[in-house]
Parts: sequence; C-alpha cells; structure tokens
Amino acid sequence: MKFQDQSDPISTWILGTVVLLFFALFSLWRSRRGRRKRPVRVYMDGCFDMMHYGHCNALRQARALGDELVVGVVSDDEIIANKGPPVSPMHERMIMVQGVKWVDEVISDAPYAITEDFMNKLFTEYNIDYIIHGDDPCILPDGTDAYALAKKAGRYKQIKRTEGVSSTDIVGRMLLCVRERSSGDNKRNNNNTKLQRQFSHGHEHKLDGTGTSTPRSGTGTRISHFLPTSRRIVQFSNGKGPGPDSRIVYIDGAFDLFHAGHVEILRVARALGDFLLVGIHTDQTVSLAQGAHRPIMNLHERSLSVLACRYVDEVIIGAPREISKDMITTFNISLVVHGTVAENMGFMKEESNAYLVPMEMGIFKQLESPLDITTSTIIRRIVTNHEAYQKRNEKKEASERKYYESKTYVSESV
Repeated sequence: MKFQDQSDPISTWILGTVVLLFFALFSLWRSRRGRRKRPVRVYMDGCFDMMHYGHCNALRQARALGDELVVGVVSDDEIIANKGPPVSPMHERMIMVQGVKWVDEVISDAPYAITEDFMNKLFTEYNIDYIIHGDDPCILPDGTDAYALAKKAGRYKQIKRTEGVSSTDIVGRMLLCVRERSSGDNKRNNNNTKLQRQFSHGHEHKLDGTGTSTPRSGTGTRISHFLPTSRRIVQFSNGKGPGPDSRIVYIDGAFDLFHAGHVEILRVARALGDFLLVGIHTDQTVSLAQGAHRPIMNLHERSLSVLACRYVDEVIIGAPREISKDMITTFNISLVVHGTVAENMGFMKEESNAYLVPMEMGIFKQLESPLDITTSTIIRRIVTNHEAYQKRNEKKEASERKYYESKTYVSESV
C-alpha cells in the first residue's frame, strides 16, 4: 500500500501559516483579555469635613463608575488656605473616609486643586483612569476651575450632587442653635422645641430682630432640605441579613453629626461578632435626653450616615431607648455593647436603665472607646470659633444659592 507524500512544500507552508496565525490571534486575544481584566480605578477628592450622607452618596456614585475607588483627603493647610478652618483635623477625616463602605484606598494630604504634577502622579503611580467630581462647580480663589486639567485631558467624569445637605448647611444649623440658645427668656426657650421639630421636618427658619425663629424664604442657612426615599435607603443598605448561626452584636444611640468617634466604636463592636446591628434613636428620644436643640441631623439623615459605614450590617430606624427581652429575641441578639465615651454615660444611675434587661441576661458589655469624641465635642469646636465659621458659611451660602438657582437635572449614577 502506498501513502501520499506529506512533504509537499505548498501544503507545509499553508499549514505553518495557519498555525502561526492561530498563535498570533491567540496571543492578541490573551493580551486584550488581560487589559480588560485590569480594574477601572477612579479618583475622587474632597475635604470631607463634617462628613455626612451627601459625601457618602457622592462616593457611592463615584465607585459605580469604576471597579476601585481611590479617595484623596485634602490637608488641613490646603483647607485653611482655600475655605477656612476645618472642623475636624486630618486624622479624624481620614478615619471617616476609610470607614465608608465604597472606598477602596485613601490618599492623605491631597491638594485642593488638581495640579498637572499631581494628575500625572494619579495616572502613573495610582493607575487612575478617571477623576470624578459632582455637578456643582469647584472654583478656586483665583476664579479658575479646580478640575480644568482633568477635563482637558479627557479623564474627567461627573456625578450628581446630593441635594438637601452640605457641610455648610450643617454648620449653619449649629450656629443657629447657638444664637437661639443665647436668647434666654421663656418665650424664646419655647421656640427651641419648635426648632428641633424644624430640623426633623425640613422647615426653613431665620432669626428676626428679637432672636425668634421665623420662616425664611429661600436664602441663608437651611434647616433641612432632605427628602428621604426608599430607593436611597436601598442604595445604602447591604441587602443581606445575618446567617442562622451568626453572632449578632447590637449597639444603639443617636449617632448625631456622625463623626470619627462613632466610626471607631462601630469598628470595635463589629469585631466582636459576625453581624453588627445598630439602633438609631428617634428625634424625640434624642431631644428628651439631650435637649431641645438635638438632634442636629434628623432620623433619616442619621440613619443613612450609619448605613454608609463599612462596619455596619443593618440599622433599626427609630430604635426604642429601652432594650427589651422581646427585642433581643426578635433580632436574635447575642451581645449588647456601649462605649465608654458617649453623651448618655449616666444611664447606669438612671431610675429607668435602658440596658437593664441585657445586663440581667449577662449579654451586656461596655467597650473602651478608641476616641474621646462626642457630638458635643463637634458642636464645641464650632461654638469656640463661630466667627470664623460664620464668615466661611456666608461665602459658601452664596455659591450654594447660585448652584440651586441655575441647576439643571443630572441623572445619578446607579
């Protein structure tokens, strides 16, 4: 039997060409596949002073535009030079940003304006693909756009600003409280209760010549423009419950003006179990315990700030002050904790101890608070330097009014 000669040069050449072409295409496919595998890294910067749910929603939107979010926290000196004194120092602001669930990496001492050198550093050292900012303009003292270079480079993306809250607004609420509290007589003291309700329900008020709080029409310090929606709560939620054998740790409080002290005690509490459940007290509960001017932030605002924290798995919106046996059973709570630094440290001496049931059950533990900061600490900082903050607010309020007057609809990143 004879076999066909396989040494035909043309057949050999065709076969070799096909093999080479196959390997070339395979290599190209692998290289492109490898490039696609590299995560899209986005960068967002800010002062993140008096950090609130608006900041957190901005970071959530920025994260949705990429696979990894790198956040630059502006230095104290840069804030002083461009905006005025920060309320919270750099190390506290770093804790706040690192505690947000959508943040993957943090850069300290970021510049207030994106310079060419810093932008190139972002692109080469941090592998940043896009620089993100809200739809509100960021204008430097010289009148130029802080993100002009990023826009020119074609590496800029915009997100929707979260309306209804700003650091300027929150500082304004506290300054309003200070002025109200200094009024003194019974008539004005009665207005304090009204003021607390205005925080909760979003009414706008101003002080007249007598120091009385009266309705205002569209200018100056706002009380609250926040409009809570179910969609926003879903966006901030983890969407997962505890497992059947999870060790559930419970901590409660006002969590007003959510600050670094809150973040750190939540971190410590979360480490004691598999699931951290946080109870947020109602506005009325906080007001009764801490005075008519509290809380500064209403229940829904405080709930979103806590939900954005990476250490929190779930919140009870409007949790009862007293922890009952039924509540412990309903949520399958294994441990109830409380920090050593808080506004209500006299709870053990109270006739109605809110933690009596978990204490009697042997599931209560007091945790050493990592930071000696409370909401009152933040308010004292504002009061001590209120003139500087008043001037800062007057400048910012003008730019915010301009934003609201000229704003157009911008869709939000999912």
